[in-house]
Amino acid sequence: MTALKDYRRLEALGLWRERPEDQRREVIVSLGEATLVMSSAAGDALGHWSLPAVERLNPGQEPALYAPAADSDEELEVGEPEMIAAIERIRTAIAKSQPRPGRLRLALSIGFGLGVLAVAIFWLPEAMIQQTVSLLPQAKRAEIGRQMLSEITQIAGRPCGAPTGREALMQLAARTFGTDAPPRVVVVPATIPDTMTLPGNIIVASADLAEDYETPEVFAGYLLAERIRGAGADPIETFLREAGLAVTLRLLTTGEVRNDAIHGHAARLLSREGVPVSDTALIDSFAAARISSEPYAFARDVSGETVLGLIEANPMRGSAATPVLSDADWVSLQEICAS
Repeated sequence: MTALKDYRRLEALGLWRERPEDQRREVIVSLGEATLVMSSAAGDALGHWSLPAVERLNPGQEPALYAPAADSDEELEVGEPEMIAAIERIRTAIAKSQPRPGRLRLALSIGFGLGVLAVAIFWLPEAMIQQTVSLLPQAKRAEIGRQMLSEITQIAGRPCGAPTGREALMQLAARTFGTDAPPRVVVVPATIPDTMTLPGNIIVASADLAEDYETPEVFAGYLLAERIRGAGADPIETFLREAGLAVTLRLLTTGEVRNDAIHGHAARLLSREGVPVSDTALIDSFAAARISSEPYAFARDVSGETVLGLIEANPMRGSAATPVLSDADWVSLQEICAS
């Protein structure tokens, strides 16, 4: 050790006692190979202390007081500055060379803490959302859907409710999706995205889909597209991802959702255009419903250039399709917002 080599021949006088009740005696203090040696004037060794174990009893003060261990009764007083500096330097060098389990524990603790933090940030929210979505009963989904619908209608206006129009709207839903649990379709008068899916099997549609087109196949096509969109992204899951972990945890543990979270999501839905759906999925849906895809395609693009697939693959081309609605029912649906 470099520090020890520098001071190997260093000696100095000191005062040493073996027990507290003993009289202190003058000794010669010398540095050995990792030891501090106390000798009498005659050269008799009185004590050998291991330098790694030596403790400074009065740090920063002089003369310096040392002990061979923290709990030892022995005591050595050294006043020679050069000897004090040598002892301190060697003790510091030895301490730095010793393994420090505390550092390993600290590193492991930090690593574990970072791992827990990473899990909390990246894994826990996703797992919490999936758990909540899988456990949420249909009745609770329907309740949240009704709450969202209430918030939407407060922003966009009351749902259109002409009696004959509502009847025609239910017929359109049954004709498009079948009579086995068709979605509840709600028409809103204000300018909103064409359609949006809410929890509880609810589809909100713009009144433009009834008022601006000549045939009900267009309205039916937008409903089919929205059903595909809703099947690809569970509306409850979408809501929870946007609402955050706190809302998800509260819903999972108490079954309650803050109204401000629902209001915020409703506002975002009203300003968000629906994501595109594939032509293949749409064609399959039109075929299952036995509805022509051409009116819907031309409603999206009058030129037909961007919807050529829907036109060319029309599943009802050359077939006699059952009317979506009678002329009278379609007129009633077009006037659903008139009252």
